Amino acid sequence: MRQRPAPTPDTFQPGEINEVIVRNLCKINDQRGWLTELFRHDELSAEFLPAMAYISSTLPGATRGPHEHLDQADLFCFLGPSNFKLRMWDTRTDSPTFRNVMTLVVGANDPKAVIVPRGVVHAYQNTGLVDGIVINCPNRLYMGEQRREPVDEIRHEDDGNTIFMMDD
Repeated sequence: MRQRPAPTPDTFQPGEINEVIVRNLCKINDQRGWLTELFRHDELSAEFLPAMAYISSTLPGATRGPHEHLDQADLFCFLGPSNFKLRMWDTRTDSPTFRNVMTLVVGANDPKAVIVPRGVVHAYQNTGLVDGIVINCPNRLYMGEQRREPVDEIRHEDDGNTIFMMDD
């Protein structure tokens, strides 16, 4: 895992985060079920085009993160069948929204695709009563070509003194 100096515990202010993109995921229903487009290359800038995709299941009450990537951007798709609290912290000193924290409730009740740019700390917690499914389409391969590179992840969840908390 990559490391960088730990951030100082300055106060984060609620607000939007520059370069975070939030898009509605519209479910098209018919007699067979439903369909939704997760992304379209004609709607994404080249820097966010996916290099791979994976799906995860998160148990009720469980949290993934907080962590961040130095080079990777994530394109998360929250469709359900549960809801999630997604929290993001802008720690990029060159960002106009430096020290903003942004919280969304996404998933079954409000399906969203969310692009989290590199350098933005992020975590999500299943707030529902059933397992929740999240699809991620990051713009970098996990561990690079042939899984031969270091993992691009700074895992703040491993720090017992982390300033990145999901509690309100």
